[in-house]
Amino acid sequence: MVKHRRFSDKPNDDSILSDEKIKLQEKEITSEKSSLDVKTILLSGAKYAYIIGAVALLSGIFTPLTLGVEIEDVIFGMLSIFLGLAGGIVIFLGIKSQKFTPIMIAGGLGMMFGSLVLIYELIGKPLFQ
Repeated sequence: MVKHRRFSDKPNDDSILSDEKIKLQEKEITSEKSSLDVKTILLSGAKYAYIIGAVALLSGIFTPLTLGVEIEDVIFGMLSIFLGLAGGIVIFLGIKSQKFTPIMIAGGLGMMFGSLVLIYELIGKPLFQ
């Protein structure tokens, strides 16, 4: 069955204004909660520290100890992988934010492409000659 509105069911202008006031108050409350405090900054920093630590271990931080590779090559390889990681983080933040999204995504892709070029330079097979 379809529910029909009666004249008495129309909302009053006062109720519309009070609904708008409530929405504005809710926005103010959420903006106050989103302010940066020490706990939020520490949690965010710890999240990125775990990512960086995992990438450092996966990128071969123990390679010079086990295989006898020169430490300069390992550092160069780690820096190129960190550049790719930073590009991925910039892309993630660009998708997540509402401002400067295309710029951040393009910058992140550029960083990842730069990382790829550096890795090929490190192994001795340059992409561009």
